Amino acid sequence: MSGKKGRSGRKSSSDEELLISKLDNLINSDEAILRLKELINEGSFRALQLYMHYRFGSPKKQIEISQNEEQPIFMPTIKFTHRED
Repeated sequence: MSGKKGRSGRKSSSDEELLISKLDNLINSDEAILRLKELINEGSFRALQLYMHYRFGSPKKQIEISQNEEQPIFMPTIKFTHRED
């Protein structure tokens, strides 16, 4: 956490709860859900995506890992000879 006061970092949970409370006084959640339904029925991909994200969670990321054994481009030939001193 930084030493700065004010706008830096994440809002505290009490600030978030206050904001949610203010929004609840402005927006009726039933109306918001009905509007979301209307947007989905109109074919809004973003509205459908939002619904699916909250209903089923975000998709799990899948990462395919394949490991290929590295092959040298050339194979040097090493010739051993017997050396007599």
